[in-house]
Amino acid sequence: MNFIHQFGLTFMAFFAIMNPISSLPVYISLTADDDPKTAKAIARKGLILAFCITAIFALGGQYIFSMFGITLPALRLAGGSLVFLIGFHMLQGQSSPTHRITSDHDNSTQSNANNPNNTNQQITDPDKLNVAISPLATPLLAGPGTIATAMSLTAHHTMTDMMITISAFGVLCVITYVLFLYSKTIVKLIGDNAMNVMTRMMGLILAVIGAQMLISGLQGAFKVLA
Repeated sequence: MNFIHQFGLTFMAFFAIMNPISSLPVYISLTADDDPKTAKAIARKGLILAFCITAIFALGGQYIFSMFGITLPALRLAGGSLVFLIGFHMLQGQSSPTHRITSDHDNSTQSNANNPNNTNQQITDPDKLNVAISPLATPLLAGPGTIATAMSLTAHHTMTDMMITISAFGVLCVITYVLFLYSKTIVKLIGDNAMNVMTRMMGLILAVIGAQMLISGLQGAFKVLA
């Protein structure tokens, strides 16, 4: 029973930090111009990477930070800057710059659309799948808050804590993947106008979250600001 209770607390901690509901408009914005297969590949790759990142830091985050001389405030400053910029572009009603591809790839994609025999090109296009790494996997899904939570939950370095932490985040990733898969359906049910309003609202929230990460990073780096 203690195991179930600890699993529930861990799951809710990750859910509050990662919040897949708030990530849904971001994912829709990043894959707005992609076909369903490409969008599915982006969701799958992003969540797998987010799970791997969180698992690695849950197992040996303290050692990784010590090895490379990285501090948590530095991670918060870098992640906060990225999240703020993504939120700013969403607030302006623009696509994230990380999702823009060159004209050569645009022409290639158009050519592939006219060729029904080449249906897998968009999925294998590295420029399109790059958004699964950044900003989707990190810093949105496995950002400084998620990493810090994983490290704090495994501070005692017991195998039970590590397995519970990794399992809880894995379940959350599966739930998030299902939400991402049905994101287009959700958009149709909500409507374009409501989705545009939601996207701008989430852009504002993301910008505020990014600013808060920056403030936390500055307070951690400069104790006099705390």
